[in-house]
Amino acid sequence: MIRTAAASVLLLLGTALIAIGAVGLIRLPDVYNRMNAVAKAAGLGLSLVLLGVLVLLPGVRTAVVVLVAVGLQLFTAPVGGYALARAAYRAEAPLAPVTRYDELGGRVDGEPE
Repeated sequence: MIRTAAASVLLLLGTALIAIGAVGLIRLPDVYNRMNAVAKAAGLGLSLVLLGVLVLLPGVRTAVVVLVAVGLQLFTAPVGGYALARAAYRAEAPLAPVTRYDELGGRVDGEPE
């Protein structure tokens, strides 16, 4: 019973994070903010869902699969979000009007002037 409750909490938190990321994808003002919201929600939300599955179905094989999946997710989601945001910047996607400072300053390659 306690294991089921703990798994349910983890699954609900993970699902809530993914849902918040989906809302952010719709509501945020520019592509860079959207990439950040989706990458964080995907990394943390899916990790919580997988940990909930591990609590629900304990076992060595499940633990190995979940740990590998969480590790890959925590590595690939931020890298993918960064790569997509960099591609958007190189394609000159506009910044939101509330953005005050462009840290790259028009330098596409990121090299100092």
